[in-house]
Amino acid sequence: MSRSVIIAIAAAFVVVVLASASLFTVTQTEQALITQFGQPVRVIEKPGLHAKLPFMQSVITFDRRLLDYEVPPEEVILGDQRRLIVDSFARFRIVDPLRYYQAVGVGEEGIRARLNSVVSSALRRVLGNEQLFNVLSVQRGRIMGLIRDQSNAEMRNFGIVVEDVRIRRADLPEENTQAVLARMQSERERVAKQARAEGAEAAAKIRANADRERTVLLADARATADRLRGEGEAKSIATYAGAVGQDPGFFQTWRTLQAYREAFASGTSRLVLTPGDDFLKLLNRAPRPGDGDLPAPAANTAPPAAGSP
Repeated sequence: MSRSVIIAIAAAFVVVVLASASLFTVTQTEQALITQFGQPVRVIEKPGLHAKLPFMQSVITFDRRLLDYEVPPEEVILGDQRRLIVDSFARFRIVDPLRYYQAVGVGEEGIRARLNSVVSSALRRVLGNEQLFNVLSVQRGRIMGLIRDQSNAEMRNFGIVVEDVRIRRADLPEENTQAVLARMQSERERVAKQARAEGAEAAAKIRANADRERTVLLADARATADRLRGEGEAKSIATYAGAVGQDPGFFQTWRTLQAYREAFASGTSRLVLTPGDDFLKLLNRAPRPGDGDLPAPAANTAPPAAGSP
């Protein structure tokens, strides 16, 4: 192999080594910081192929995507002095690689420890001014917004932005659960008793009104019945009197026959009467047309035997 070929191969190798040492790629999900002998030189946020000084400058990449951090569960005292175990998490993004590098270095352990302290402090401050009902209601979104804003204000100096803080779970401590359940049960029982009492009161009012209306209706019905009965009896008496006035003899005869029918209806009746009793006058002599009244019984009429009908 000739000397020129060796030199060409050596030159090509040097070029490849220099190119690999001076060229680097930044992907869409990354941002890079160029340092020279440990000192930051420039920040590269645009993805693509970039160059640096070989062997003198180094490339440190940072994730530009949304990162998650799980905040350990902790016990918090609320504004109404109730204790609550809160399980939360935070989402953050690195927006300033230079400041991030100057504050915590290359790894994420430092920023996560700092984020844990900041988020925990903001969580305690905000929840310390809130009631339990607000934490468990639709106002939780407002509370999480306050925690995020306070955390974000402190973490900007570290080159990151806290995009969101969420409360995953909020539970009562185990020693308080039974007491809370007992209070809830007592409250429900009180509400149930009150509802039953109000229902009984309403039922009593309805029954009283119904009884009063029933009494009024019955009194009105009795009064109407008595009035109609009186009017009917008055008409009956008037009709009866009119009929008697037209032919008193006929009426007397008819009443006597009616008495016979009632007296002898059973067929076993026995009467003990004197021969001249008026009750037997129709049996002694039948009335004739034109008689104004029933005639007295004839003297020669034999009286009926005692005990005969």
